[in-house]
Amino acid sequence: MNIMNIISCCNPSTKEMNMYPNKNENDELPIVVIGAGPVGLAAAAHLVENGQQFILIEAGSKVGNNILQWGHVQLFSPWQYNIDKVARKLLEKNGWVAPNNELLPTGKELVEQYLEKLANLPEIHERILLNTKVVSISKKGFDKMKDLGRQQAPFVLYVNQQGVTKRIEAKAVIDATGTWSNPNPVNADGIWTAEERALNNRIHYGIVDLRSEKARYQGKKVAVIGGGHSAINTLLELSQLGDQVDLYWILRKNRVEDAYGGEEKDALEARGELGSRIHQLVDQGHIKVLTPFRIFQLDGTGKGIDIIGEYKGKEFILPNVDEIITNTGSRPDFSFLREIRLNIDSATESIEALAPLIDPNLHSCGTVRPHGEEILRHPEKNFYIVGMKSYGRAPTFLMATGYEQVRSVIAYLTGKIEASKRVELELPETGVCSINLRPLETGDNCSTTC
Repeated sequence: MNIMNIISCCNPSTKEMNMYPNKNENDELPIVVIGAGPVGLAAAAHLVENGQQFILIEAGSKVGNNILQWGHVQLFSPWQYNIDKVARKLLEKNGWVAPNNELLPTGKELVEQYLEKLANLPEIHERILLNTKVVSISKKGFDKMKDLGRQQAPFVLYVNQQGVTKRIEAKAVIDATGTWSNPNPVNADGIWTAEERALNNRIHYGIVDLRSEKARYQGKKVAVIGGGHSAINTLLELSQLGDQVDLYWILRKNRVEDAYGGEEKDALEARGELGSRIHQLVDQGHIKVLTPFRIFQLDGTGKGIDIIGEYKGKEFILPNVDEIITNTGSRPDFSFLREIRLNIDSATESIEALAPLIDPNLHSCGTVRPHGEEILRHPEKNFYIVGMKSYGRAPTFLMATGYEQVRSVIAYLTGKIEASKRVELELPETGVCSINLRPLETGDNCSTTC
């Protein structure tokens, strides 16, 4: 959709404002949602239900663009928990037949069978701007320091589409951009070094798909970095190559056993199987484990990459690594929010009031309490961060939690204060984190993605 067409139909004309001189100009402005992933599209569905003008902005060329980067991975949360209730109702009203509630979708299936169908509904499709990047957000006529009249001023978003910068005014902004495109570095101090950036053509950030990248890792010495389910998924994927890959697993945990989880005692069978399978591969010597290994430097040489750090408290070098795959999590990007007044926790980089509820040292996916608009507020009235980005660096986010967030926020923005205070999130006792169990030609594969 052309950006000027959307702006012209969503912003009030001078003639309209002259006809209603007592009308607040901001009331006629759209609500802007940034990010067309599951949570951003759920927000669009709720805005449609509430009869609100909105614009949905997506930097990628497709909705669910980030999810397609791990499209081969299967969630362990079934369809039942991956579809927003209002989005489901809107789709079914238009003849959509939902997938089986109990099946586990891959990322690609989530996009193709749900997100694309939702985005193609006329009420939403005409409001989506693809290939459009938000480069900055401010309050109209106000820099961050100015107070008087600030709350009454509309938001102004500077966006880049096809190399041209445009301005979009909004009465409210919902940032659902997530964190996937902003991975953490391999460095144990959390610092990006020039050496790591220079080697990015030999470092893969994310979960490997051997069906398209087999040749890259065959016959190579490969180091997988990370102690979570995504790293385990990558290791299981690479283990399909057998003796064709020299596989190293680098963790910061004191013991590799800490990465296995509950195994057969896990309340979620697929998640337990994940730990059991990686445990078996380590015991059989198919994967060489280095833990605790804290990486401080990478050095590109003619023979490969030297990984330099501290292993079991002593200086150590893992030499001549051909390829690195890192699954060390991700972090939020606040660069385009420099002119917005935010409350961000200094440790988790989550919304400040949310931090005690999601601290990964205390909580897993299944123990995070539901929360809504009040917890998500910032000093900048009518600006919200929702979805995975609201959790900052904490890995305990659930898709269903994001749906509850946007339900509450949009209820509040549309004047339904009591509805915004209700809790409508329903999860099983064990929680629904994300584990993947998908068959390959040579056996099953497990992984997770929260």
